[in-house]
Amino acid sequence: MKTLVWVEHDNSAMADATLAAVTAAGKLGEVHLLVAGSGCRAVAEQAAQIAGVGKVHLADNAAYANALAENVAPLVVDLMSHHDAFVAPATSHGKNITPRVAALLDVMQISDILSVEGEKTFTRPTYAGNAIATVESTDAKLVITVRGTAFDKAETTGGSATIEDVSGAGDAGLSSFVGAEIAKNERPELTSAKIIVSGGRALKDSETFQQVIMPLADKLGAGVGASRAAVDAGYVPNDYQVGQTGKIVAPEVYIAIGISGAIQHLAGMKDSKTIIAINKDEDAPIFQVADIGLVGDLFKIVPELTEKL
Repeated sequence: MKTLVWVEHDNSAMADATLAAVTAAGKLGEVHLLVAGSGCRAVAEQAAQIAGVGKVHLADNAAYANALAENVAPLVVDLMSHHDAFVAPATSHGKNITPRVAALLDVMQISDILSVEGEKTFTRPTYAGNAIATVESTDAKLVITVRGTAFDKAETTGGSATIEDVSGAGDAGLSSFVGAEIAKNERPELTSAKIIVSGGRALKDSETFQQVIMPLADKLGAGVGASRAAVDAGYVPNDYQVGQTGKIVAPEVYIAIGISGAIQHLAGMKDSKTIIAINKDEDAPIFQVADIGLVGDLFKIVPELTEKL
């Protein structure tokens, strides 16, 4: 089986999310990569070094500069005539492209897989991760998204894949890139951070969130996350959100401060190696998944903890 993997990148460097998708694809058979962008040959050269990759397809065209799904999907469909499966990381771009590819191929998409059980059999979370479904496809072609925290990252060295230039239809004329407001963050990216400090609605407001959470995160060199309630209340930007409708994370240490532990939040962080919860409600659901629980007033405990670090 030949599998085509979408390479997540910014036209200059490859994103880590790609590496987990490569590992998953490797369990299906021969792995080929697709690098679609503008002025992105450096990314293709980087991708060619990934262990286990046989070939890198490079589509260098201004139409693919911003990974508009309406332009990328037809390109993928063209390449699928020589591939049996299309795999993408379950990122914003991946989840935007794969449904269109599946629709054009007239197949069912298999989303957010956790493991590969057979050539066409996979496990994936359902009911916000409280149950794991085993699914088997009967389609001739597979379209799959991969949960990055469920697979080890492929080695970025040791490979020697060939790079093959490919062309697609280019601009489909269905959408255009207007602009992007990208928040600059000096802290580690949530999906790759080894330690994450998250705050919930109990932090009261944006100013309090900054005063309580940020000093602790700075001391630990941690990424900063938040519950949906905190994001909806305007404490922090949307890209801080951890949970079913936010980012799925699995750091070495996850510190949940003032987060009750709604099922949607737990779905995004319960695979963390060590979970530490601080909450004044001893019956909060977060304590059911926590390895270490501290019941008390976060406004006293967290500053004290920060001071002692």
